[in-house]
Amino acid sequence: MIWANLLAIPILLLLSILQIGIVSRLPLLQGTADLLLLAIIAWTLQRPVRNGWFWALVASGLTAFTSAISPIVPIISYGVTLGLVQFFKRQVWQAPLLIMLFLTLIGTFLYHSLTIAQLLLSGTSVPILDSLSIITLPSILLNLALAIPVYAIMRDLANWIHPLDLES
Repeated sequence: MIWANLLAIPILLLLSILQIGIVSRLPLLQGTADLLLLAIIAWTLQRPVRNGWFWALVASGLTAFTSAISPIVPIISYGVTLGLVQFFKRQVWQAPLLIMLFLTLIGTFLYHSLTIAQLLLSGTSVPILDSLSIITLPSILLNLALAIPVYAIMRDLANWIHPLDLES
């Protein structure tokens, strides 16, 4: 359905606004949650969903537009994470919440690793161990804490958009 793709734009825009306006103001140490990453993982994990790539592209564009990092970082990290979601969705579908938690961990670590690599390549001095312990690990904890509520919201949204393909 084309309107399911178009629905991604306002939903991800709203999540981006929430992330910038509220979530970024509630850090754990220096780490913050990534609502867009959680949304694309949770959305793509839903059984009837076939348009996860569009959601990942929109989320990558919004993240690139609203942050100071190179646009290639969200494109690669969200794209690789989405590829992993689709792989696990086909192989280990019996435990979608477990997949959600596992890929939240992997996706967050990948995003932060690419961000650190991009900063190092641009000549910025980045203490890697401090970055991992003060930013990445708290971000992983926050993302894991929000993963199940975001999954539940996306499940309800997918069931609303695809009423004939309700999850069992």
